[in-house]
This record gives sequence, C-alpha cells and structure tokens, in this order.
Amino acid sequence: MSGGARAQETDVTTEALDKLFQPVTFTVVFQACLAMLIAYGLLFLIQTSANALSEKGPRRSRLLIKQSVPFLKGLVLIFTIGYVLPLFLDLTGSKLIAVTGTIAVALGFAFKDYASSIIAGVVNLFEGPFRMGDRIQIGEHYGEVVDYGLRGFRLQTPDDNTVTIPHNTTWTTPIANANSGQLEAQVVTEFYFSHEADIELAVEILYQAAYSSRFTQLKLPVTVMVSEEIEATHLKLRAYPMDARDEFIYKTDLILRIKKACARHQLLYPRTLNDEEI
Repeated sequence: MSGGARAQETDVTTEALDKLFQPVTFTVVFQACLAMLIAYGLLFLIQTSANALSEKGPRRSRLLIKQSVPFLKGLVLIFTIGYVLPLFLDLTGSKLIAVTGTIAVALGFAFKDYASSIIAGVVNLFEGPFRMGDRIQIGEHYGEVVDYGLRGFRLQTPDDNTVTIPHNTTWTTPIANANSGQLEAQVVTEFYFSHEADIELAVEILYQAAYSSRFTQLKLPVTVMVSEEIEATHLKLRAYPMDARDEFIYKTDLILRIKKACARHQLLYPRTLNDEEI
C-alpha cells in the first residue's frame, strides 16, 4: 500500500471518529449521570432485596431467589449501557463500521483481562458450572457463592472471609460443586478403628449417629463405606444435612455422637507407633 493510500485511509478513519461522537452538553451529562445513578440504585436494591427475602423466607426458596440475582443485574446493565452510549456516540451503520475495528483493537489491548472476565461471566451464566448459593471449591478456596458481579464472583468461606475471584479464573481452574443448585450437600465423616475392633458394631454406631442427628435429611440416603488399610480399618459415613450451610455443624455433631458411643462400647482405635513403644 502506498503512502498516499495510507494517509487517505487515516483521514477517513479520523473523520469517522470525529463524526462518531455526539456534542457533549450539560443535558447529555446530566442524563448519563442520572441513568448510572438509577442503575446503581437498582443493583443495590436487587442485591439487598434478594438477601433479605432469601434469608427470611422459606428455606427451599433461598437458592431460587439468589440464582435470579445475576440475570436481573445483567438486565439492568444492558439497558443502562444501551441508554448511555447513544447519548455520547452516533452509532449509525457506516460510521460505526468504520471505527469498530480500531476501537476493538484498542480496548482489546487496554482491557484484555477485564474483557476476558466479563465474557467468562456471561458464559458461566449459561453453562452453569455453579450458581448463587452453591458451595464450591475453586483452587484453594472453598465457600458459598454469595455475589455474582460483572468482573467476578465472591465466596463466603467457612472462616467468614469473603474471597473475590475473577470470572476468567474459571477458564483454566477446575471447579468442584458440592450441591449444584440443591439445598443439600453430602458430608463425609471419616473414622479409623483398630483391626481388633468390632467393625459391625462400629458401622451400626455410625448409622445410628446419622439417623438420630437433628440435622440429617432423612429423605436422602445414608451410607457407610468400609475399607481395609495397613494401619487400621477405615470407615466413611456419607450423609446429607437439611441445609448445606450446616455442613460443619453437622459434621461436628456426628463426630461427638460417634465418639461418645465408641467410648461407651470401648471400641478400639488404631495404635500408633508411639503407643506400641509404651
């Protein structure tokens, strides 16, 4: 391409860019600010209302209410952007096409990670690897998804910390979902017994502990898995609390019940090397 052709193309692009922008007046700025203020208020209202309704309403409706939040927020953002952009830009056919490539390249380099997070957030909404209210493990972080934003989502960990994770992290990081939109999530409680212990009695104790706990969801199965290891016999109790949020309270309740029953029946725990030396 000759130098004259390049100069002509540059002039055309510059002229198109000049025509793309609308005159900025006080009225335009006021309308844009008002629209963004209303959008912010709606986003805040959606989040606070959803939190209030989900926490105070019936337990079964909690996840359904929380799962609607990302879609409502997305609608507010789409309508706001659709209203504000035409105030500043003349988005008509020929002028838009002339500058789309230039703007796309510039924004692509400047906001690459941010754009990647937004796209990943939209994809996650439709693919559904997790939803609001789910308890997930992503990387080293585990907790309940309590917020779903434009750039990332937030986890509430069992230690009551809030962790913000960018959406584009989900492109390459495996996600383990404990309840997948359901209210219940399986809890695994593990015990080790000596080879000389009465394992049938131990299995019965684990079943009784689960069925007698006030946290257990009796509509879902309770199972005990037994495996033989070199040092001990390994028992796994798999059961479901009525609410996934009670995971650690439930596990504590099961352990206390099982240890109390084991002490009463004098079930033997595996001996360690130090015990054998004594």
